[in-house]
Amino acid sequence: MARQYRRANDALRPIKITRHFQHGPAGSVLIEIGRTRVICAASIEDRVPFFLRGTGTGWLKAEYALLPSATETRTPREAAKGKQNGRTQEIQRLIGRSLRAVMDLSALGERTVTIDCDVIEADGGTRTAAITGAFIALVEACDSIYKKGDIFPVTGYAAAVSVGINQANEPVLDLCYEEDSEALVDMNIVMREDLELIELQGTGEGRTYSRSELNTLLDLAQKGIRELIAYEKDALGMELVWRVGRVG
Repeated sequence: MARQYRRANDALRPIKITRHFQHGPAGSVLIEIGRTRVICAASIEDRVPFFLRGTGTGWLKAEYALLPSATETRTPREAAKGKQNGRTQEIQRLIGRSLRAVMDLSALGERTVTIDCDVIEADGGTRTAAITGAFIALVEACDSIYKKGDIFPVTGYAAAVSVGINQANEPVLDLCYEEDSEALVDMNIVMREDLELIELQGTGEGRTYSRSELNTLLDLAQKGIRELIAYEKDALGMELVWRVGRVG
């Protein structure tokens, strides 16, 4: 089946990462993966939730929002409804878990990092793009408090990607909205650079799938994660790429 951008089944969509997209946050990124575009920002406050007070340990939390005009059919603002829907809550928890998995929270001190991910255009993979972009914003933010000789709070690289099985029963990487809406099997996978899994969300949408197919999809995800982390490193450049995982 022909894919968007005439790409192979194991190819990512075109990627563009713009750092310092906003002036206010300690770290900010515009990440564009195909037609999906997400603003990711990281802000740091000198306080922690009550359950961490006096422990010397920091925290990271995430918020996610889809702008009303991000999709072809307008999505009403959740603020106007007075509450977040279940999907929003699930995604922001996923972003938080994914980034905390590559952090030394004690190295933050008693500070809280808040990650804001705002989708300005959605064409599939908004949660995976948010995680990948937010990682870069997080590194930028942590650099603003880092002092020589300290442990850098971000201990390793992480990224996220979608994989699935399409209507032709072919495994595919990085699904756009059309592919995602028709997929027989759909997965979102988050991994560290060492390819240890952080999270795997997999669903048989149109049929069940075998252990062998799962292994194929995991291999495909690993390929995509490696490429996405290479993009992260390119975006951070020599200025910051060496900070990640630094002790002292």
